[in-house]
Amino acid sequence: MMTISDSERQALYKVIYSRRDVRGQFLPDPVPEAALRRVLDAAHHAPSVGFMQPWDFIVVRDPELRQKIKEGFEIAHAEASAMFDGDKRDQYGTFKLEGIMEAPLGVCVTCDRSRTGDVVIGRTANPEMDLYSSVCAVQNLWLAARAENLGVGWVSIIHHDHVRKVLGIPEHIMPIAWLCIGKVSFFHETPELEQAGWLPRLELEELIHEEQW
Repeated sequence: MMTISDSERQALYKVIYSRRDVRGQFLPDPVPEAALRRVLDAAHHAPSVGFMQPWDFIVVRDPELRQKIKEGFEIAHAEASAMFDGDKRDQYGTFKLEGIMEAPLGVCVTCDRSRTGDVVIGRTANPEMDLYSSVCAVQNLWLAARAENLGVGWVSIIHHDHVRKVLGIPEHIMPIAWLCIGKVSFFHETPELEQAGWLPRLELEELIHEEQW
């Protein structure tokens, strides 16, 4: 039986609590190949429904491709801004919400929903479980990157079809996440949106239910 020592447990919680969505602190330094490989391997060891391992990882360093990805962000960013009203729209406009060109590389995580056939153990009642599995790979990647002192920023303000077109992703493959990855000048002590007063962190006790809702 593999046991976890006290120091290892503390290190895990430190990584979890210090993980941040990085936007504006990326350095241009290249990501060491060995570290990138470890991070991707950690993502590949995420849990997956029926052990189907539906993810692929597209590593993008080419500035021209990343610029095309950023153009897709700008379109979705303008659409998002129009959805907010008044002061919220003004505040939204002050946020830096991506580091596509500042980070030295991006990784697109995808989901191949057909990888192991139509019938998958654990996906029969809830067909979206394969998508959740790919999100687990994103989380593994994010935490492993933090353990490597690398920053990660998830650019969710972008249309999947735009990413699919830029990267030549087949129609049956679902883009899940565009992740900016790189060394950073610093990590914020608390999430930036929390610092900006956009929303507070909810109290855990408000979110725990016993037996029933």
